[in-house]
Amino acid sequence: MTLRTILHYPDPRLRRQASPVPAVTDDIRRLVDDMAATMYDAPGIGLAAIQINEPWRVIVIDISQTRDQLQVFINPEILSREGEQEFEEGCLSVPGIYEPVTRAHNIRVRALNRDGQAFEIEAEGLLATCIQHEIDHLDGKVFVDYLSRLKQSRVRKKLEKQQRLAM
Repeated sequence: MTLRTILHYPDPRLRRQASPVPAVTDDIRRLVDDMAATMYDAPGIGLAAIQINEPWRVIVIDISQTRDQLQVFINPEILSREGEQEFEEGCLSVPGIYEPVTRAHNIRVRALNRDGQAFEIEAEGLLATCIQHEIDHLDGKVFVDYLSRLKQSRVRKKLEKQQRLAM
């Protein structure tokens, strides 16, 4: 497993649309392993392949306290959404920024697992929010897109300043 570099907002590569995985191969499984290692190291609870500059529709999530319940979603699609909830979201691509975002409370998702087998799950609460957040990445969207233009501008300026200071 290799730790990968996470792209930071406002990097334009975060705006790309991820491509469907045509087949779950050993290369895709290696990508999943790298993504999991990168997410755990960051540390985070979710990561989309686009965040490490890989163009595939792959996400990994682990919302467990023990950090040992990795969930893999390849070519995920949301089949249904119900209800509403607001969570304060953060993002490995938007370090140090946390803002409330409203999303569906319950979702039903279809995807492939690490072995290429199709599955469907119903998710609610934090897991539902995390899945929606990561699928947004696959569609070229970042959670700050849900914020007002003023807040978006403040986030961009803060992150640009952090990047300048880090150099």
